[in-house]
Amino acid sequence: MKKFKVVVNGEPFEVDVEEITGAMPQIDVRPTARPVPAAPKTAPPRPAPTVTASPAATRPAAAPTAAKPAVTAKPGVVCALMPGSVIDIKVNVGDQVKTGDVIIILEAMKMENEITAPKDGTVKEIKAQKGQAVNTGDELIVIE
Repeated sequence: MKKFKVVVNGEPFEVDVEEITGAMPQIDVRPTARPVPAAPKTAPPRPAPTVTASPAATRPAAAPTAAKPAVTAKPGVVCALMPGSVIDIKVNVGDQVKTGDVIIILEAMKMENEITAPKDGTVKEIKAQKGQAVNTGDELIVIE
C-alpha cells in the first residue's frame, strides 16, 4: 500500500492506494488534520423595527393552489405550463390531432418540453408564434 498526500480545492488529504493485483483496488481517503478557524466576531443584533400590520396581513394565508393544467377552464385551450419560448409548432390550423400528439415544443430553462394534445380533435386556432416568449397560463392552441 502506498501513501500519497494530495490537495483538492485547497483541502489536503492523505490517500492510501493499494497496488492492483487483478482485483479492484482499495482506496482510503482521509482529510488531514487542519485547525478550525475561529468564528468571526459580530456586533450585537439590533432590535427589529416595529411594523404595524395591515388588515390584509392579519388574514390567514390562503391554501396553496395546484399548478395550472395544460387546458384552462375553456375546454380545448392548450396553455403554457411554464414560462419559456416557443421553439416549434408541430400542427397547422385544420389538422386532426389525437390525445398525446406533440403539438408544440416549448423551451424552458434550456430544456425542450413537448406540449401534447389533451384530447382528440381539430386544431381550430394557433395563438402562439415560433420564437414567441410565453408565460405560464398563456393560451397556445385551441382544439375542438
